[in-house]
Amino acid sequence: MTELAPQEYPRRIMTFMRRSSAFTVSQQKGIDEYGEYYFLEPQHQVFDPQTVFGRVAPLTVEVGFGMGFSLIDMALAAPERDFIGIEIHPNGLAQICFEAGERQLTNLRVMDGDALLMLENYFSNNSIDTVQLYFADPWPKKKHHKRRFVQTHNMQLIRQKLKVGGVFHAATDWEHYAHWMLEILEQSEGFKNLTGKEQFAPRPDYRPLTKFEVRGHNLGHGVWDVLFTKEA
Repeated sequence: MTELAPQEYPRRIMTFMRRSSAFTVSQQKGIDEYGEYYFLEPQHQVFDPQTVFGRVAPLTVEVGFGMGFSLIDMALAAPERDFIGIEIHPNGLAQICFEAGERQLTNLRVMDGDALLMLENYFSNNSIDTVQLYFADPWPKKKHHKRRFVQTHNMQLIRQKLKVGGVFHAATDWEHYAHWMLEILEQSEGFKNLTGKEQFAPRPDYRPLTKFEVRGHNLGHGVWDVLFTKEA
């Protein structure tokens, strides 16, 4: 990978909180046996698909994949694409390494850290085909709304990194956050709603239903998807 000069990262409002618990046996195996293969070390480097994946293919980056089960399903279902997941919770990182390693997935890698810093400093502009944000922390209290990932300035960062025609796809089960995301994206320069102005999208077939989401549906809870493409 190309070496970059060391740089100071600006202080920013965190959109996450780190949490962890003791590793399960499978999670420990994920780190011990598969971690070296699946973890990317982004410090002072830029993403080079040939170095990481041995090919150039459409790239999906997921912000905050949780335990990673749906991202595993997506990588299995689309071997023609490459996937990079960014997460800050150790248990989720360890679990996805285990799941990927046991399945010998070659089109998936993971990164540990603040997704905004990773996007800003590791990925070149116009290099990502899809950025996805599924069931992110909605920070429901009004005083915490500034911590929500979907903010005007963050969307412009994502716009820089997406290729023209690339897609930002978010899903949430918090209705207020859904409308917040829709409003911000409708007002964000360079984005177009793929479903129609001020419209939510039906869940695309490629986004797997999680156990959490199925349970919510059974309880009558809603889920909202937004799909926006980069125009220029």
